[in-house]
Amino acid sequence: MNTTGTGTIDRPATRDPQKQDPTMNPSLTDTPAPANSGANERRQNRTREMQLIPEALARAHIHQRLSEAESERRALRLAAARRMQRRAERVSLRARRALAMAVMQ
Repeated sequence: MNTTGTGTIDRPATRDPQKQDPTMNPSLTDTPAPANSGANERRQNRTREMQLIPEALARAHIHQRLSEAESERRALRLAAARRMQRRAERVSLRARRALAMAVMQ
């Protein structure tokens, strides 16, 4: 252990700023910007993206559910249109038969 009374920048010998060695405590203007200053911003962006993942998943799930609902509605409309077409064909056939019977008499 260090017993001489001097500390390091990370662990000064005393916590009192008045008693610390000025050479061991450089001011903020003397220290250059760290080389990885963009790393914090990237990390924050990644954290923000991680927080937005559930929202994106929910949005994708809702989009999928809406697409499925629209597809089902289209299928139901198509089935109804086919039923109506068959009914119209049967009515048309009955009308032609009735007309033919009326002409025959």
